[in-house]
Amino acid sequence: MNEEQEILRLFEDGDRALIAGDVGELSRIFADDYVQYDEAGNMSTKADVIEKLRSGKIRYVSMISTGRWIRILREDVAIVHGSEDDVVEQDGKRFPVRYLYMDVVMKGGGRWQIVGSQLAKPV
Repeated sequence: MNEEQEILRLFEDGDRALIAGDVGELSRIFADDYVQYDEAGNMSTKADVIEKLRSGKIRYVSMISTGRWIRILREDVAIVHGSEDDVVEQDGKRFPVRYLYMDVVMKGGGRWQIVGSQLAKPV
């Protein structure tokens, strides 16, 4: 499996883990110092993202990748651009969410992890 395939598998595993609420798998996928900025500019850490899932505050009903582009910058750093159409449950309400993202992934200890995410709403 080449680097691009490994990264693609990481993201597919991440989608499945988010839908399943599998915090163990997400702990493997997100680096310990992972940071996410949402479309409003609010920051969440790895612990924040995992706690929202664990507590049931947010639940991903479905996730459909509508585009993913992987750019390998070095043997241990890549950027992944993409877009998703998701269905989310939050505060007892179910609604669709569409967003664009840019993630930074790094390879350490022989495996890729997501270290940072920036989300944006398409115009």
